Amino acid sequence: MTVAALGSPLSAPRLPGTAVAVLRGIRRADGSIGDLAVRDGLIVADVSDAGEGADLDATGWQALPAGCEPHAHLDKALSAARLGPTRGNDLMSAIEQWCAHRPVVDTADVYARGRAALARYAARGITAVRSHVDLPTEGDPFRGVDALVALRDEVRERITLQVCLLYSSDTPDDVLAEAATRGVDVVGGCPHIADDPQREITRALDVAERHGLPVDLHCDEQTSLPADDSQLDVVELARQVLDRGYSTPVTASHAVRLGMLPPERLAPVVELLARAGVGVVTLPITNLYLMGRDFDHAAPRGLTAVRALLDAGVTVAAGGDNLRDPFNPAGRADPFETTSLLMTAAHLRGDEALHAVTSAGRQLLGLPPAGTVPGEVADLVLVPDTNGGDVGDVLAGAVDSRIVLRAGMIIAETRVATDVALDPTPLEVV
Repeated sequence: MTVAALGSPLSAPRLPGTAVAVLRGIRRADGSIGDLAVRDGLIVADVSDAGEGADLDATGWQALPAGCEPHAHLDKALSAARLGPTRGNDLMSAIEQWCAHRPVVDTADVYARGRAALARYAARGITAVRSHVDLPTEGDPFRGVDALVALRDEVRERITLQVCLLYSSDTPDDVLAEAATRGVDVVGGCPHIADDPQREITRALDVAERHGLPVDLHCDEQTSLPADDSQLDVVELARQVLDRGYSTPVTASHAVRLGMLPPERLAPVVELLARAGVGVVTLPITNLYLMGRDFDHAAPRGLTAVRALLDAGVTVAAGGDNLRDPFNPAGRADPFETTSLLMTAAHLRGDEALHAVTSAGRQLLGLPPAGTVPGEVADLVLVPDTNGGDVGDVLAGAVDSRIVLRAGMIIAETRVATDVALDPTPLEVV
């Protein structure tokens, strides 16, 4: 097998679609430099066991686990431009703005915008996405579901897409029951905005249990606190999971209220989540945008209690949530935008932030581990190794050159060159 050059971060050999057998001289995720061999989409221990594919000199590159987006909304993605200038939405006004627009959204529209958004995720290093999708109360309630199920099946060789129902308290039981039979992967809803959150949590678990599906609910996406913590969505969810002996994976997304609880109230809630095995997804960019708008000072960060959850052994993943829509007019579909915010707003260490957007997300999605260890899936993002293995610039979102592998196949390639004109006189360090 002839060894070809992967090339420097500045060269562009046009590699997407290339199956990789060996990456030589690459820096692995543990900081060591050596060869990575791939067979049948998995990392293998020895180059002699590599499968068919390109043998590439990857000197000057570092391999990290590919990103996982555990909470997206592809049916809403990239709609901001058509809705006009943002009003500075809070959660409820964003919902109102989207629902006013939704009647003109059809299956083809959801499919097209969802596909365009997936291309952005893949280009930035994300190879697995869970997308929530509305069950509208107007028109065909299944138009978004059908669009994303079709999209999932089309792209499955290049990116893993899980389709999660997002029903509301207005969704009739028969519509919810039908939706669960149309090829979805996960059952989800939004008890946090329902008049009777307990009923909605029960409905979700009933449907999921009937069909053997995981559950991922929008929970406690508010900064106000109930007088009684038993009224927290996550408490009701954890209790029902324990009472049922529910063994299929259950996720609570957002859980912003936990970040508002004082320690003496937080501790028993976190312990209950850990005991029930409920994972939590925090979504910093969207919740920082939506939350705290009714505060005129000391506004909350709009994040869940990330540190307390991690310390209790709860699996905490992180994602970007909405992408260029009424709920978040910004966003880059970039896992390293999320790591930057986790370090800044949630005070995580770099390794913790990286884990939240990679391994923890895959765990909550029920996917096998990805990375550079033998036996792991060869879902990787290659970044320039310019700092001797230090990934600080990557986690800060300052590195754009990336090569993305899904099960050993290169699916995306971005190479960036920057020229800056400065006075050639060295700067004096003081």
